[in-house]
Amino acid sequence: MERYLVISPHTTEDCAKAIKQIESVGSLTRFDWGCKDGEHTGWVIVEADSKAEALMVVPSVERPRATVVKLVKFSPAEVKAMHLTSR
Repeated sequence: MERYLVISPHTTEDCAKAIKQIESVGSLTRFDWGCKDGEHTGWVIVEADSKAEALMVVPSVERPRATVVKLVKFSPAEVKAMHLTSR
């Protein structure tokens, strides 16, 4: 399993509707929301086998606007190797 950040934006006008749709698929409490700070976006980190699978946490009507980013952690050795190869 890989870790993915799912980003699901919506407009100010569609805020209540978007949040209700996320709630309807049982994912409301998994998301963090920026709406109360004027950033009408929900973020969630999920474990999945693919980006397509990770996107399933978002209701189908919201998926076209959503973005999925594969997350990785770098070890100190990997960071050191990056610096050596970028010279």
